[in-house]
Amino acid sequence: MDFKNAKNEILQVLSKTERQHLPKLLEWLKTSDDLDEFLVDNQSVILQSIAEDLRVCLPLEAMVPSESMAIQKTQQKPHPTVHVDAFLYDEETVDSLCEEGKMSRNYCLNCGSHRTAPLEFISHSFSIPELQFLFHNVLPDLTGKLVVDVGSRLGAVLFGGYLYSAASQLVGVEISSEFVKLQTMAVEKYGFSDRIQVIHADIRSQAALVQNTDVLIMNNVFEYFMEPSDQMQAWLFISQNFRKKGALLVTVPSIQEALALLQDAVFLETLALSRWIEEVPLDYSVYLKNDTDPDSLKQIHLYRVL
Repeated sequence: MDFKNAKNEILQVLSKTERQHLPKLLEWLKTSDDLDEFLVDNQSVILQSIAEDLRVCLPLEAMVPSESMAIQKTQQKPHPTVHVDAFLYDEETVDSLCEEGKMSRNYCLNCGSHRTAPLEFISHSFSIPELQFLFHNVLPDLTGKLVVDVGSRLGAVLFGGYLYSAASQLVGVEISSEFVKLQTMAVEKYGFSDRIQVIHADIRSQAALVQNTDVLIMNNVFEYFMEPSDQMQAWLFISQNFRKKGALLVTVPSIQEALALLQDAVFLETLALSRWIEEVPLDYSVYLKNDTDPDSLKQIHLYRVL
């Protein structure tokens, strides 16, 4: 049954439902876990398998020694924050780890007391539902396109792009040798090397690649890993080389938020956002799974090069 006929069937059922039961039925459609089984696909199963493979190679916080600056910045946040990689740990896995006492969602306000408050979680990777949203709802058909992930980390975007899109080439640029090795391991194990390439480099050394890119993806890529001066250099490099008209830029968080602490007048004038890119409105109301955090989807922003 195609979409049009399926839609008509559902509308028929709704039209035949007694009026007093209609709100309950609509609420069930919006919130029931019964629908999640229809959203499980082979691609998600493969991504979950990759996540399981990677989890055993990393400590629980999924950080490596070379990320000392990111660790320090996370610890300096005003509200207690821990890094929980959203690709490796979905809500169900986090719940299991909390039950086992290996992870906690709360911290003690006063040592020895029962007063607790929720910890903030931060991730530098997309979750599987976020990858579905990215490639099915945010980006257009990527047939024949070059997608580049800046700071590809564990490769979530590359693997998601391979499974959820027809992009002809997916390139991850990662400065950490530890993460490059992990991505390469997964690419080889799952047979992704025909379309995925992982480059061990600073993005600022990849001018030709960026100039030819159709879709550039940047997820928390500079703020936690660079000093402000390096962040400004990196943004200027991106703005000067990512100039292909109509090319798409995906950022988490928004560019405005990413630049909030870089209020250097000369830098902002040189960057000239309004003459470089325009934001593309997104529909965040799509249904993925009940454990998908709608606020996390709203952190994803899309821009088009002018």
